[in-house]
Amino acid sequence: MTAAIYFDGHTSARHDVDVTLGASALQIVAPDGRLLAEWRYEQIESLAAPDKVLRLGRVGSAVLERLEIADPTFAAEIDARARNVDRAGRNRRRQQVRVIGWSLGATVSLLAVAWFGVPEIAARLAPHLPAAAERKLGDAVDLQLRNMLDTKNLGDGFACGLQESERPGRAALDKMIQRLQAAAGLPETLRATVVRRTEANAMALPGGRIYVFHGLIDKADNADEVAGVIAHEIGHVAHRDGTKSVLEAGGLSFLFGMLLGDFVGGGAVVLAAKSVLQSSYTREAEAAADAYGAALMTKAGGNAHALATMLAKIGGATEPGMKILLDHPETQARVRAINALAASPAGPPLLSATEWAALKRICAR
Repeated sequence: MTAAIYFDGHTSARHDVDVTLGASALQIVAPDGRLLAEWRYEQIESLAAPDKVLRLGRVGSAVLERLEIADPTFAAEIDARARNVDRAGRNRRRQQVRVIGWSLGATVSLLAVAWFGVPEIAARLAPHLPAAAERKLGDAVDLQLRNMLDTKNLGDGFACGLQESERPGRAALDKMIQRLQAAAGLPETLRATVVRRTEANAMALPGGRIYVFHGLIDKADNADEVAGVIAHEIGHVAHRDGTKSVLEAGGLSFLFGMLLGDFVGGGAVVLAAKSVLQSSYTREAEAAADAYGAALMTKAGGNAHALATMLAKIGGATEPGMKILLDHPETQARVRAINALAASPAGPPLLSATEWAALKRICAR
C-alpha cells in the first residue's frame, strides 16, 4: 500500500487516498476505508506527468479521473503489472525488436524475390506481351537510352543517314535490314538506326528497334560482317531478350523502390535503359543469339562466318574488349561455336561494293 492523490473526474477536488495492489486490480481507498474505485490492470494507462510522478488513467474512461503516485517502488510494481504502463521501456524495446525482425524478414523476402522471382516472372511474361505493348516499352526505353548515348547533345543529328550526302548509305542499310527481316520472318518490323558512336557495337531494344554504332561499320571490312552482328541482335529480338531484361530491371526497380520508399518506381525506365546499354545478357542468351545470327545469315544468303570474324575483331585474342562487352562469354569460344554452325556462303555479299561504300559513308556529315 502507498499514499497517492486521486481525482475522480467529476470535480477538480483533490483526494488523498491509499492505493493497494490486488491480484487483478489496483484498489483506491479513502482515508475512512471506503473503496472509491477499482481499476483492472489491463485498463490502466500512463499519462503525461512531471518527473518522479506516475500519473495513471483508465483506457477509454468517459470521465477524466486520474491517479498520481510518487513512490518509485510502488510505481515500478504497477509498471510490471499493467501492460499499457511502460516506464521502464520494456514494451517499447520488444516492439522495436519485432519491427527490426519484421523489417529484416521483409528485406530478405524482397531480395529472394529479386534474385529468383523477378527473372522468372520476366521470362514467363515476355513471350505473352502484346506486340503493341512491347513497342511502347521499347519507345520508353529508347528516350532514356538516347540521352545516355548522345553525350555530345547532337539531338536529331545523332542519327546518321538523314543528310543528303548520307542517304545512299541509309538506302544500303535498309536493303540489308529488309533482306535479313525477310529471312527471319519476324512479325514485328525491324527499325535499325546508325548512330554517331565510335564503339564497335550494336544493340536491340524491345519492339524491334536496333542501334548500330558507326564504330562497328568503321571496324568492318565488308557488309556481311556488319550484317552478322545485326543478325545476332535480331536473335535477341526474336528471343525477346531485351524485353525480359527491361521487365526484370523494371521489376527490380519497383521492388527496391518499395524497400527504400519510392513506391512509384520512378527509376524503372532509367534502370531498364541501363540494362540494355550494358547488354548484360546471360551466356545462354548470348550463345542462343549467336546461333540464331549464324543461321539467319545462312538463310539470307550471306556469310555466317562473318559474325565470328567480327566478334574476333571486337573482342580480340587477349579479351581487352570494351565496356559494353564485359559480360559477354569469352570471345574465342563464341567464335569457335559460330564457325562450327556456319555454312559456306551461297552467294555474293549482302551488299554490292557500291552499296557497301555508301554504307561506310552513312555518317559522312
